[in-house]
Parts: sequence; structure tokens; C-alpha cells
Amino acid sequence: MKATEVVEKLKTRFPGEPEYIQAVSQVLGTIEDEYNKHPEFEKANLIERLCIPDRVIEFRVSWVDDKGNVQTNMGYRIQHNNAIGPYKGGIRYHKSVNLSILKFLAFEQTFKNSLTTLPMGGAKGGSDFSPRGKSDAEVMRFCQAFMSELYRHIGPDEDVPAGDIGVGGREVGYMFGMYKKLTHQFQGILTGKGQEFGGSLIRPEATGYGNVYFLENMLKTRGDNLKGKTVLVSGAGNVAQYTIEKLLQLGAKPLTCSDSDGYIYDPDGIDEKKLAYIMELKNVERGRIKEYAEEYPNAVYHEGEKPWFEKADIATPCATQNEINEEAAKALVANGVIAVSEGANMPTVPAAIKVFQDAKILYCPGKASNAGGVAVSGLEMTQNSERLKWSREQVDEKLHAIMNDIHENCVKYGTQPDGYINYVKGANVAGFLKVAKAMMAQGIV
Repeated sequence: MKATEVVEKLKTRFPGEPEYIQAVSQVLGTIEDEYNKHPEFEKANLIERLCIPDRVIEFRVSWVDDKGNVQTNMGYRIQHNNAIGPYKGGIRYHKSVNLSILKFLAFEQTFKNSLTTLPMGGAKGGSDFSPRGKSDAEVMRFCQAFMSELYRHIGPDEDVPAGDIGVGGREVGYMFGMYKKLTHQFQGILTGKGQEFGGSLIRPEATGYGNVYFLENMLKTRGDNLKGKTVLVSGAGNVAQYTIEKLLQLGAKPLTCSDSDGYIYDPDGIDEKKLAYIMELKNVERGRIKEYAEEYPNAVYHEGEKPWFEKADIATPCATQNEINEEAAKALVANGVIAVSEGANMPTVPAAIKVFQDAKILYCPGKASNAGGVAVSGLEMTQNSERLKWSREQVDEKLHAIMNDIHENCVKYGTQPDGYINYVKGANVAGFLKVAKAMMAQGIV
């Protein structure tokens, strides 16, 4: 297999899907050598079968707004690969959602889920609907309309969606309620549910906590830890909030937070009290991060910018894809950043990744460092199947163990002759081999 040839073929077959092609290119370039050690993979055309989703579901979603006007959005579900378990992956509600973005996310999800060691395949879904600025009633009506089609394609042993950008506990609850009404079944069909109806403790915190647990493991490889380290965090949603919370618990000093309008820099650090303010602002009031600077005058708000040009020890992008470009990466390295751990999915462009790796700083892709969210989703599925609820301590212990295992596998497959750990290669090879072997065992299906 030559990665470049496969990518060119996919470009021809799927024109106009840059994010999907970017994700495939990044993975194939790192697994090519390992793939070619297995001639049986090539004979079975495994790489093409692995890159192309099993199924792409696309549908119209019509709903009525508060003024009585009928609105129309697009709905999608990409069921990428179920070789190792039921399809599993989030639902994203954001105006940027399209097939290319969801195909890249589903592709990445396949390897991320494989890394968790839990039996979950890869999928992703969503809509170009944005909850921002909508009333609770409008969000409910949209979620119900979306589920009116999606319910035909999902099930506890078929496909188990979760939340993602724009889909939190409120949206999951509305979708779960509609699924239950349509099917007459109370099943563990969505993860990220409320505590009252099958949700798992630690699930809201899981992606952020897992991100920091992985970061902690990376630092340990160099005899270092988080105590006293300054950290740049992007985003102000679920992942960013709980990344900041865990950073504080481990003695670090978060300096930034952002949303799609800009970022705040707080030289005094974001402490527990300030984090509680951010959580209230974003989760309850659904306000904008610029209001932080009005509440805490020592902080500076930078409109329309990203936080990567500030000076700090560590960066952890927790917002969205492609938010760190080459220029930003060079600035981070020049400013002395020693580690970058991704809380978001593919937030770093390929040229920026090369900057980090050439500088030999610790850098981990999201498929490994942000796998904590889907890991606890898998644990929620287990609890639902057993009709049990585990304690906060039990779930956190299992999450910590899973992140340690993922790090161990990344080190196993990513350590270079000079001792540098290429976490991108390590994560991709470890995730790929499990899926590939399962596909081979199951025949051409």
C-alpha cells in the first residue's frame, strides 16, 4: 500500500471533502509501514474498506420555530466501521456540519474507540442546526424531529450516539425521550444521559479529565508533572471546563478560555471560583466568554483571535478542528511550550503537527488524549446493560486506567530510535491493528 496513491484515489471519489481527506492522509501516512508488514491486508483491499464508511445516512429535518415558521435542516449519521463493536460516536449540532466534517470525525472515532480497548465501532452524526440563540422549546422540537428519522438506524447493539458540539445533556434528554416514545423501549440508546435515567457519573467530566490524565502521563516520560505549569486552554464548553478543573486539581495554572467570538487571557490564572463563573455563564446563561473580562477586570479579552500566541508551558486545544495553524505552532514553540495535548478532534493542522514534532515537544492527537469521553460512554453502555449504576470513584478509576493503557500503547508503537515518542504514529498504529485484525477475521463483508 502506498498512502499517497490511496489518498489520491479517495480525493477523486470524494471531491470537496477536505477534512475527511486530511484525516485519512494523516492516518495512512503513519500506518503505511505497519500495514505493509501484512500482505494479507493488501490482498483483502483492507485499507480502502477501512477508509470508506459502511453507511452514510442523510435526511431532511423539518421543525417549527416559536413564530410558527417551518424551518428545514439537514441530518446525518455516518456509520463508519463496526468490526469491534456497535457503532459509537457523537451527534454534533453546528452550522458548520457537513458530510466532510462528519466523515472525518467518524473515521477518527473508529481508531479512538479501538484505543479505549472497549468493544465499540466508530460513527458520527449531526445537523447544520445550531442551538445558539434558540429557545428550549425550539431545541426540543428540533431534537424530536431529528430523532423521528434517526431512530430507524440506531439501537443498543447497532449504533449508540452521544453528545458533541452543540449537543449536551438537554439535547440528549430530548432525543432520548423521543426515541422512547417512538419505539416503546427504554434502552441504553444514547450516552451522556441525565443521572435520573441511566447516565453515568463522570461522563460530563470524562473528556476533559481524560485529556489531563493523558497529559500527566506524557510529562512523566520526561520526569515532569503539572504542578506549577501554566496552560493555554481553548474552548469554553464541556471539554474545556473539565480540562481546567482537573488541571487545577493537579496544581497547574490555566490562563485562557475561548469561544467562537474570541478568547480571554487572565494573568492571575483561572481558579475554582472563576471556573464556576464560566460554567454558570456558558451552561446556564449561555453567554459569551467576553463577559468574563467584564467580571474580572485583570483579564484581557481578544476579539476574533485564538490564544496560541500567549506565553505558557502547555497548550491544550479543546474547541474544534484546525484551530492551531503553522504560525500558531511556531509561536507556541518559540514561547517555550513543552507539551500539547488535544482535547478537541483534529484541532492541529498537519503543518503545525510537523512543527511540534520537529521541535521534539510532547504532542498527542485527540484520538488518544480525548478518548476519555467515549471511554466513559462505553462504561455507561455497560452500566445500562447490567441495569447498574457505579459510584463516581469506580468510574473515575476505570477512566484513569483506560487513559494509562492508551498511553502505554502509544509509547509501544510510537517510540522512535532516538527515544522521542511519536504519539501520532503510536495512536494510529495501535488503533488500526485492532480494527484491521477484526476485519480480517470476519471476512469480506
